[in-house]
Amino acid sequence: MAKEMHYTVAIVGAGSAGVSVAARLIRETGKLRGQIVIIDPATKHYYQPLWTLVGGGAAKKEATERDQASVIPDGVDWLQESVELFQPEEKWLQTHEGTRVSYDYLVVAAGIQIDWDRIKGLKESIGKNGVCSNYSYQYVDSTWEFIRSFTGGHAIFTQPNTPVKCGGAPQKIMYLADDYFRKSGVRSKSQVTFCSANANIFAVKKYADTLEKVIVRKQIDTRYRRNLIEIKPETKEAVFQHLDTNELETLKYDMIHVTPPMQAPDFIAKSALADAGGWVDVDKFTLQHKRYDNVFGIGDCSNLPTSKTGAAIRKQAPTVALNLLSLMKGEPPTAEYDGYTSCPLVTGYNKLVLAEFDYNLMPQESFPFDQSQERMSMYLLKKEALPIMYWDGMLKGLM
Repeated sequence: MAKEMHYTVAIVGAGSAGVSVAARLIRETGKLRGQIVIIDPATKHYYQPLWTLVGGGAAKKEATERDQASVIPDGVDWLQESVELFQPEEKWLQTHEGTRVSYDYLVVAAGIQIDWDRIKGLKESIGKNGVCSNYSYQYVDSTWEFIRSFTGGHAIFTQPNTPVKCGGAPQKIMYLADDYFRKSGVRSKSQVTFCSANANIFAVKKYADTLEKVIVRKQIDTRYRRNLIEIKPETKEAVFQHLDTNELETLKYDMIHVTPPMQAPDFIAKSALADAGGWVDVDKFTLQHKRYDNVFGIGDCSNLPTSKTGAAIRKQAPTVALNLLSLMKGEPPTAEYDGYTSCPLVTGYNKLVLAEFDYNLMPQESFPFDQSQERMSMYLLKKEALPIMYWDGMLKGLM
């Protein structure tokens, strides 16, 4: 017989968004102790922003992994199962294992789904013969292995025609690779190419202007509106489709770093919670669902028109928590999120441009200096300070 349980708040996803919201709710009111459940099957929790530096040989991946149980807030239950079905009209959900959870309020924080299968030949090639990606704990070490052992030739870095976790990450690893190729003496006999489905290097002009100068300085060949559709490992060829002309272009590679296509998780996309694109359909200011008042969406699985980053979630979490508490008191949600997001754009070892901006692509900078300039201090912030802020601050509901 299937289990049934009821909670005041059910949170789907134990990533940065789900854990942060739960921690904030518990801190705000002890009455919710034992009344919140986080539902997620994962046994490990990862600090993924550091994987760029892992791929560049500047950090160890083991430092990014902790047991999931260690980050679940005290007073919050953890159901280690995977959600399969939402019934928002009846206020319940069901897991793949058959457990039915009814709730008063629902927070959907399930992250983003990586589709390795959508690029022909990628899944069977990843981690082998020069094909690598920073978007997997399992394979991120192969990026550093191939950068370190590169002896010259063609190194390609890709960005797909889908939303991705941190839109700047596909180019960050390229800048680190270029630096290392110069350090190891092979850059003069190498070509570095950035094949991006986007129309330009970055959406915010202030930071794009700096990145364009970095590209010129590093002599990187940029090819925009190119979407990777196939890897041919036997001939070491990558096939791209030009998104404006549909023309196919085949490039030989000696190393290729692939940012895989991503989309909303299937169990969300097929549910009544999704918009036409499959994302949780929320108000972009309150993060409340557009059709179900007791439902909120947060983070990468939502349709918020901003870059999908951990920094964005850090600002979204207090909005969701405060608006949930308002609803519990019978008051309307008044807390608003302004679209803030941040992308620490690593431009080389010990160099970083700290991009911070809002829904209107207007810079929203935290420091009293021009953050569009490459700085060692901002690199150290990313490498040393931000992981501490994440584990000891954000996941504890403190920042």
